[in-house]
Amino acid sequence: MKVKVIDHPLIQHKLSILRNVHTGTKEFRESLDEISMLMAFEITRDLPLEDVEIETPVAKCTCKMLSGKKLGIVPVLRAGLGMTNGVVKLIPTVKVGHIGLYRDPETLLPVEYYTKLPSDVSERDFIIIDPMIATGNSLIASIDILKNKGAKTIKLMCLVAAPEGIKLINEAHPDVDIYVAAVDEKLNDHGYIVPGLGDAGDRIFGTK
Repeated sequence: MKVKVIDHPLIQHKLSILRNVHTGTKEFRESLDEISMLMAFEITRDLPLEDVEIETPVAKCTCKMLSGKKLGIVPVLRAGLGMTNGVVKLIPTVKVGHIGLYRDPETLLPVEYYTKLPSDVSERDFIIIDPMIATGNSLIASIDILKNKGAKTIKLMCLVAAPEGIKLINEAHPDVDIYVAAVDEKLNDHGYIVPGLGDAGDRIFGTK
């Protein structure tokens, strides 16, 4: 099972807040915003740098700056929207696409209902963001959509994941790196992650 667990203490602390059934909508949103920024910090630590010469108030010096790598993030609607602001705060120039999927009640498979991506998909590295990896079907469909549009480098950034979903994504897209804050025990009979954190979308938007 190929997955990278980000075990930074601040991330683990905020994940515990998100898991807590007594965490209200406001605190949930704020903690999700903060943990998303921290996770994005870890995921982007391999971005390429180049040497540039600048002048400080004291002297000229050679410093490091990003080498112009183009990035894009794609929240999966709707829960992925709750993780978007944290990433944008860290990388203000990032382009944001959106992918909307719903589950067909008969086949139980994801159906695409909305996709809007940057025009230069093939020139960007993408991070798909979604709080949960449950069955993995929706994220596999999201990766398929991006690849069909020309994306070559894709990462997943999720809070919690079930082993079943990770396995399915690994099999379908072994080239996609998965970053999570925790790998949980299993899926229950209703497709919820155990122990998980409940329905992320409902907890973000205050719906039932």
